[in-house]
This record gives sequence, structure tokens and C-alpha cells, in this order.
Amino acid sequence: MDTTLAAIRAEFPLLEKCTYLNSNSTGAFPRGMDGVLQRYSQTLQNWRDEAWEGWWADWLGYMDAVARFIGGPVGSVVTDTNLTTLLGRLATCFDYQGARNRVVMTDLEFPTVPFLWKGFGRYGAQAVVVPSEGGRMDEERLCAAIDERTLLVSIAHASFATGALVDLAPVIRRAREVGALVIVDAYQSVGAVPIDVEALGVDFLLGGAHKWMCGSTESAFLYVRPALLPTLRPAATGWIAGENPLNFEPARDWASTARRLASGTPAVLPSQLSRVGLELLATVGMPTIRTHSLRCTARVMERAEEAGLTVVTPRQDARRGGVVALRFQGDAEVTRRMVARGFICSYRGALRVAPHFYNTLEEVDRFMDALVAEARREKA
Repeated sequence: MDTTLAAIRAEFPLLEKCTYLNSNSTGAFPRGMDGVLQRYSQTLQNWRDEAWEGWWADWLGYMDAVARFIGGPVGSVVTDTNLTTLLGRLATCFDYQGARNRVVMTDLEFPTVPFLWKGFGRYGAQAVVVPSEGGRMDEERLCAAIDERTLLVSIAHASFATGALVDLAPVIRRAREVGALVIVDAYQSVGAVPIDVEALGVDFLLGGAHKWMCGSTESAFLYVRPALLPTLRPAATGWIAGENPLNFEPARDWASTARRLASGTPAVLPSQLSRVGLELLATVGMPTIRTHSLRCTARVMERAEEAGLTVVTPRQDARRGGVVALRFQGDAEVTRRMVARGFICSYRGALRVAPHFYNTLEEVDRFMDALVAEARREKA
């Protein structure tokens, strides 16, 4: 294990208590969060309104730190408590009454995405769901569904269920050809896979802190390609989205930055907590994290195949994120037994194994030793 990665392990107390390979569900929380909580508590116990000056600066600073982490410029990211809230607010910026009213997605999306777009059907949005095959998406099939009637393409970068990655480049290129915009759900990739929004040319990218970014469970973010900002006028809005909210006067216009996609009083504690994990990730660097992740997930797949377990996740490096999904007889029950034994994983139609930058190959092997034994017990 890289010496930098080895040193990082000490920042995550959870690793001393169990074998934790569940970062695709919730990342381990760094010990630096304790100091943030203590400062927050002291602020509340000695409250003065002036605290908002520091909190406001902290919130803006965190959003810009996220923007830098994904290759975006200052002012291109806004945060809120969850991805659903941000996606719904973004969706109110568009008119679905014309001939261009289709929203193209895949059948690999997290449940919030098809449910939300179904709701916008009352305003004229027409959902088009492209079927996957074998747990991954064929980009040619996806691109074929994007035409002049397409308003938005709303897709996950990495599948929460299988870990399969979508090659975004041809999808974005096809959308550009027909005048559609692309919304990427990167919740299962950011922090595990290097992302450069400017290099990709993506229009919108959503993610969150509590998985691979090792942050708060109430902190999601939305990146907006800066050129699009002046065109976005959300109907679901609030006072913080105004151009100068702290003057407490009626807003005349939306902010010029991605803050125009904010709502009411911001959740400042989640951003302060999430800054701790983000700084650890930035210190290590995504190339190092990605190399280690691929090494660990390759070991999981190798051990699973040797044991006769079905690997749902694509084998090719460029085709998988940070999770490996396994299917076998009794996999749901085995997941429960593994967790009870302190080998923490999760089940979403398959047993999901998700090593991160704080895990070691030795941990992966211990986990797989236990998993193979439990799978054989189930089959016997």
C-alpha cells in the first residue's frame, strides 16, 4: 500500500472496529469531524448572530473547494441537503410544453431519478428509459435514443447496483449534436473515479459527500457549466438564491453563480463536516486513489471468480467504478451474516463490496476469505 494511503488509515477510527468495505453506501467518517462538531456546539452555546459571517464564508469556501476537486471554476457549484432536492430544483428551470420535452435516462438509475422525472410528467416531461444489458449500458443504444425531441439526458456515471461506468464522452457529444443538455449523477463515482467537468464538457453534474467523499450524510452538490448559468431561472427557489441575500431585501434577480440554484437558509454544518474528508481526498490525489481502487476491486473479482461467485460488475478498468457486485445463492442472507461478523458490506439486488483509499489488500483478502466461507456454507 502507498505510504500516503497507509498514513491516511489513522484518520478513520471506524477501521479499528471492523473490516469496512461499504464506501459505496456510506464512506468512513474521518476523526477530524470531531473538532468540527465541537466548534459548532460551542458556537451554539455562545450564540451571536455574527456567527453567520464565518458560516457564510465556510459554506462558500466548501462549494468552491468541491468545484476545484471536480475541475470546475469558482462559483460553479452549489450545495444542498441531498441530490433529489437539487435535481428537482434544476428541473424547474426547463419548459416541457414544446416538441422538445423528452428526458432520456437508463434503467440503471438510482430510484430518485425515474421517480422525479415521472413527477415532472404533469408538466409535460416525457421520460424515455433506455434498457441496459448484463448490468451495464451500451452507449450506442443510449445515443440512439437521443434525438431532436430530447431536452435533457439524465444519467448516472456509475451504477449504484452494479458499479458499471458509462462512457460519458459519446453521450455528451451526441447531446450537443441535437441541442440537448446532459445531467450526470456522479454520486457513485466522485471520490472514487477522477472527474474533470471542464474536460468532459458536461452541462450539469450532481454528487454528494457521504459516500466516496467521506463527508456528511446531508451534503450533496450540483455543478453547472458556467455558460448556462444566465439561462437558469428556477421556480423552486428561496432567498439565498438571490443576488445579494444578506441585505435582507426582496431579491431582484438570481445570483450570477451556481448559488442561484440554492433555496433557503443553507445547511452549514454538513458542509463544514464534509470539508474534512474532501481535504484528505485532495491531499492524496485522485490518480493515486483510482489506482489503488482498481487494484482492490480487481482482487475482489479475482477471488470471487476463483470461488465460483458471479461477478456482475464489468472486468475492464475503464468500465467500473469503485464497487464490485456479486450474485450467488443466498447472497442476501450472506450479506446479513457478514455484517453481523464485522465485515461491513451492503445488498442492493447483489452483494456489494466497496474498498476505498483507506482499505488495504490484506483487508480485502480477509473479507473475501470470510465471504467465500459464508457462500459455501449457504450452498451446502
